[in-house]
Amino acid sequence: MTAQEILARLVAFPTVSESSNLALLDWVAGYLAGYGVESHLLPNATGEKASLFAVIGPRVAGGVALSGHTDVVPIKGQAWSSDPFVLTERDGKLFGRGAVDMKGFLATMLAIVPQAVRAPLKRPIYLAFSHDEEIGCEGCIDMVQQMARDLPVPQAVIVGEPSNLRVIEAHKGSIAFRLHVTGHSVHSSLLHTGVSAIMEAAELIHWANETNTANRAAPPSAVAAAFNPPWTTVHVGTIAGGTANNITAAECHFALDFRVVPDERLEDWDARMRAEVAQVVARMRAIEPATGIEIEQVFRVPPLASDPARRAARLTARLTGSDATDVVSFGTEAGHFQAAGWPTVVCGPGDIARAHKADEFIAVDELEAGVALLRRLIAELS
Repeated sequence: MTAQEILARLVAFPTVSESSNLALLDWVAGYLAGYGVESHLLPNATGEKASLFAVIGPRVAGGVALSGHTDVVPIKGQAWSSDPFVLTERDGKLFGRGAVDMKGFLATMLAIVPQAVRAPLKRPIYLAFSHDEEIGCEGCIDMVQQMARDLPVPQAVIVGEPSNLRVIEAHKGSIAFRLHVTGHSVHSSLLHTGVSAIMEAAELIHWANETNTANRAAPPSAVAAAFNPPWTTVHVGTIAGGTANNITAAECHFALDFRVVPDERLEDWDARMRAEVAQVVARMRAIEPATGIEIEQVFRVPPLASDPARRAARLTARLTGSDATDVVSFGTEAGHFQAAGWPTVVCGPGDIARAHKADEFIAVDELEAGVALLRRLIAELS
């Protein structure tokens, strides 16, 4: 099968993050088995989703791992020109949900399997397929840990998020929370005797705004200076609460997240946020002891930090034919691989700017360029 034919099969599986990806992985496992490649399935706690990895070549150190996620974002509310789960070619572009983010890279991984199994590989190629990347990169964690326990350390992991085949050496980390503020309802004319959950939530949102202002004004470190923006950001994406205009709000829910530059620690920003919450709660309970704020961590994505040895970057640059590298502010599963001790970069076909939108696409020539890069990888490892 060509990469385009494989991509058509992958897009046909509606693996939005709220749904199972098992049917897709079953197809992948069968495809690999057809070439004599054994795969290893790692179900999640519910058994409704899983990750999968496979090894081609000898189990020795110095190979390369290729990794991508199988889940895609929803299509709800988007106006597509064609069925998002039927790969459609128009003017040299392949349209479909996940075509660029990131089933295109998965298709290139699978397309080179026949050549890889025939090649005289001296070092292995690992293939890794994860789930739930789009909701916090949680689905790869067990797979990464299992691979790190079972397999020799590779010289590089290439996470194939769309980067126009630019080598991404670093990205920000992220950590996200849901906060549930419990207030005390009274008539708003007696505001001083109640605790408005909305107004107390606003205190924390004001802190987020002040933190962004201070971070932006501070001189960036040498590491942070490479990013856009060159500072850690704090963001509130959703908020809901309240009962009526004349009642102090009994409840308020909001989401808060941090995008953290690699030379700062997620744990430190977590602690700063919790310290601010503690101050707000103390003021609330001085009025009504039954009030409070519950904090739920939604996800934690470690940053990808530049490797001073540049092991993965040098290899991937040879494959792309360009020494130019870059950094990005969004997170990927690369940070989890690096945290396991495996040198990691991000590099994949297509443009991330097309992801998550209606009429998402990857160009035919971009897909073919991705296949060509992986064929050069086979030659490198042979």
